[in-house]
Amino acid sequence: MTPETDARTALLRHAIATVAYRGAKVIRGAPAEFASFQIAAGSRTPAQILAHVGDLYDWALAMAQGRNQWHDSEPLLWQQESERFFRTLAAFDGYLASNLPVATPVENIFQGPIADSLTHVGQLAMLRRISGSAIRGENYAKAQINVGKIGPDQTTPRVEFG
Repeated sequence: MTPETDARTALLRHAIATVAYRGAKVIRGAPAEFASFQIAAGSRTPAQILAHVGDLYDWALAMAQGRNQWHDSEPLLWQQESERFFRTLAAFDGYLASNLPVATPVENIFQGPIADSLTHVGQLAMLRRISGSAIRGENYAKAQINVGKIGPDQTTPRVEFG
């Protein structure tokens, strides 16, 4: 890898750690009924959104490996879907950390599955508020995001508000 490729991959890994941090926050403490909350007929439930995010990271891994593979998963139970969220993030992050070649430009991986996942994590945060189980706002620029820290146990928020 070139230094430029290493830097872009490092930034991509930081973006994934950011998704893990923000995702852990919206998943943590969600009431059982949140998984099936639906804001309007035809809209996705939180469980469906989280399943889609898992599919996005399966796709990101496939892209990195040079495969164009997409799969629409049926949502699992909330706890299982939450575990899958972190598992798919970890698989993709682990591939990037392995120094194996990344077959798709990292910019394309960012603008596709990663950017989409940030949108959906934001939707989950919004749905938590609308459903009556809001999470506290946070100054994410001050959050301690650690590359490679992909699981549900994230650092304690530094500057929350609201």
